[in-house]
Amino acid sequence: MARVTVWNEYRHERESDVVADVYPTGIHAVIADALREGGHEVRTATLDEGPDHGLTETILDDTDVLVWWGHAAHDEVRDAVVDRVHERVLDGMGLIALHSAHYSKIFKRLMGTSCSLKWREAAERERLWTIEPSHPIADGIGERIELDEAEMYGERFDIPAPDTLVFTSWFEGGEVFRSGCCYRRGSGKVFYFRPGHETYPVYYDEDVRQVLRNAVDWAEPGDGPTPDFGNADPIEDIDTSDDRTVH
Repeated sequence: MARVTVWNEYRHERESDVVADVYPTGIHAVIADALREGGHEVRTATLDEGPDHGLTETILDDTDVLVWWGHAAHDEVRDAVVDRVHERVLDGMGLIALHSAHYSKIFKRLMGTSCSLKWREAAERERLWTIEPSHPIADGIGERIELDEAEMYGERFDIPAPDTLVFTSWFEGGEVFRSGCCYRRGSGKVFYFRPGHETYPVYYDEDVRQVLRNAVDWAEPGDGPTPDFGNADPIEDIDTSDDRTVH
């Protein structure tokens, strides 16, 4: 069981009746319910929860996996909070970036690229093909996931080549997109998952919910040794009298 924090801007749901009709209690609440179904301990946090956006040092220290959904207010996330999340990922916290979180400050920081892409809103069909069926994130998922309504994201997606590509999308309009991308950054695992536009009921789809649960299981920190950095004493007996160092 992982300790999960689901973070959401929670702006569209409060400002748009169209979005509120789909996610009346917020996108974060629907995602949190899906993860609780997998037995995880889940809390939520939103952009307007104080100067730390609900992501205080105490909360992050108590988080194994952070799920991030953002869209219209990326620039409002304070850099100090981004620094804090970035440090926690390098120290081992998992991060799952959803849909338009490709433009979030934290995902762009971790990728080191613009994370730009093509897009179109036309409520078109999306077919996600399972590229790596043996990957833990694809557990319980068939050969493909079919979504009747989706926002198109198309290549080129300006990201580093994933360590593992789990899903690739095809859209009714003809484009393709790398939709399930796994990375390691420091001691932490990062998963980008494309589906999830705010006006379409994507997070109620059972296959999507299963992918989210699997992704949390995969991104949860393991029990491996904590690495030591810096000046190190020798393991074997050696002559350490060399005085040419300038450190």
